[in-house]
Order: sequence, then C-alpha cells, then structure tokens
Amino acid sequence: MAYIVKPLVTEKVTGLTEKRNTFCFIVRPEANKLQIKQEVEGLYNVKVVNVNTINYAGKNKSRYTKAGLLRGKTNAFKKAYVTLKEGETIDFYSNI
Repeated sequence: MAYIVKPLVTEKVTGLTEKRNTFCFIVRPEANKLQIKQEVEGLYNVKVVNVNTINYAGKNKSRYTKAGLLRGKTNAFKKAYVTLKEGETIDFYSNI
C-alpha cells in the first residue's frame, strides 16, 4: 500500500538535508513509522536511520468577498521527516 503521497521540497527541508541528511514527505494519516521506513527503503534503495512524524490538523479559513462571507477548511495531513544513513541521499529530480 502506498503511504507516501509526495516528497516535500522547501527551503527549510533543503537546509535539513544539507545539515542532517533528513528528507521530508507528506504521508497518509494512517501510516506509522515502520510502514514509512519500509516504503522509503523500498522506493529509493537507501537505509533509513530515524523517522519522525507530525500530524497537522485542518484549519478553518474565511474571507470576505463581493458575494459575502466564504468559509472553508484546509486539509489535515501528516508529515514524516526521514533521516538517512550517513553518505546516502535521495535525488528527487532524476526522473525529470
């Protein structure tokens, strides 16, 4: 089952990659650390040392427009910070 939704590439994550060899992924909320570790190792052929997960709750948003007040909610999601063994790396841009 595919637990990884997409890799997250931001300035903060790029800094973590350079300092601590840590990569970030958006994962499905029901995924646990062992499942994430197995999937990363299987997809990218690397050795995972550590996995940290963070749950983000959806937030209520509203804005005023000509049509009146619009209300909505952002999606809830889960992030996984994956630390790799020293010397290993993941190249997200190799398939482009």
